[in-house]
Amino acid sequence: MKIVALSGSNVGSKTRTAVDYAMKIAVEKYPEAEVTMLDLAEYKLEFSDGRNYMEYDGDTKYVTETIMAADAIIIGTPVFQASIPATLKNIFDLLPINAFRDKVVSIIVTAGTAKHYLMAEQQLKPILSYMKAHIVPSYVFIEEKDFQRKEIINDDIHFRLQRLVEDTVIYVDAFTAIRSAKDAEYDF
Repeated sequence: MKIVALSGSNVGSKTRTAVDYAMKIAVEKYPEAEVTMLDLAEYKLEFSDGRNYMEYDGDTKYVTETIMAADAIIIGTPVFQASIPATLKNIFDLLPINAFRDKVVSIIVTAGTAKHYLMAEQQLKPILSYMKAHIVPSYVFIEEKDFQRKEIINDDIHFRLQRLVEDTVIYVDAFTAIRSAKDAEYDF
């Protein structure tokens, strides 16, 4: 199983802290999984211009191909101006419409206040659904008050991140079994 932990911003540290925590859980609990961190702050990505993702070079090619090869993607995003950051939206624009078909996607959102709690429901989930993702229904929302010195200090957040990773892996296993059963129906 290939899991990509995607920190969807090119500034700040809270989203990366949360995604790092989820990635550590995945590595410890599922050592057989291949877990890759993609922090968009560490890559120089081109803006989408309508080309096929395989036609890009450098970091853009690496990031998009890594996402396309994944079985599961844990997306971490901050809330900027009551929405997802442009860096994350650019990733979605670089990928094909059906990029997340047969992939499980789970969500971690970091925000200054609880006012932005529904951003994932109203903006991120519709994009992921349009791109054919199997979305883990429950996401983890983390407020500013849950962080201190680049650490998550709320034990409930720790528990919910553990559960999010577990649910992500369970969904991958379930959808893999469903696809295998469906493929077995064919005689070729």
